[in-house]
Amino acid sequence: MMSGIIGGMILLSIITGAVGGNMAAVSTAAMNGCGQAVELALSLAGTICLWSGVMGIAEKSGLTDVLSRMFRPVNRFLFRGLSPDSPAIKAVSMNMAANLLGLGNAATPLGLAAMKELARENPEPGTASQAMVTFVVLNTASLQILPTTNAYLRLAAGSKEPMEILPAVWLASTVSICVGVFMSRALRGRKQRRELGG
Repeated sequence: MMSGIIGGMILLSIITGAVGGNMAAVSTAAMNGCGQAVELALSLAGTICLWSGVMGIAEKSGLTDVLSRMFRPVNRFLFRGLSPDSPAIKAVSMNMAANLLGLGNAATPLGLAAMKELARENPEPGTASQAMVTFVVLNTASLQILPTTNAYLRLAAGSKEPMEILPAVWLASTVSICVGVFMSRALRGRKQRRELGG
């Protein structure tokens, strides 16, 4: 589906450029975009390698077990049916810790690892489990105690108080998580009622 959407966007850009007489601009944008895509892929590859290594060290040092115990009350409520000591919960806990510290680059590979483990424990392959949906909500909304990445960007843009956004970040992320988890549960319950009724 995504390939169709992206292909449609490219085709629409070419048609719009041809109709508007801006094919030169379209060509320039395409060439620049190719270079930027390679740079992005290389930077992401480096980040993924780094944090995958950190994940491996955390597992061997026992840090994942410590984080899993810290988040156990929350995970028991959000991820019912999963063992508190499962690899999936440990990976989810690592991702939650990275998000709490606002480490966006670190959260991405840890999130991929968590989703891979959740997929292994999914009783219905090919369909997202409730645990997978809940994790996507948490990873997207992500409560951040220290929005490190945003603070860095604000500092780079010349802000004298890069951390003054803390109250707004805490409020917005808390509300978004609560709404996201509530909606995922509500929609899941609605689907189950339909299946039972149908």
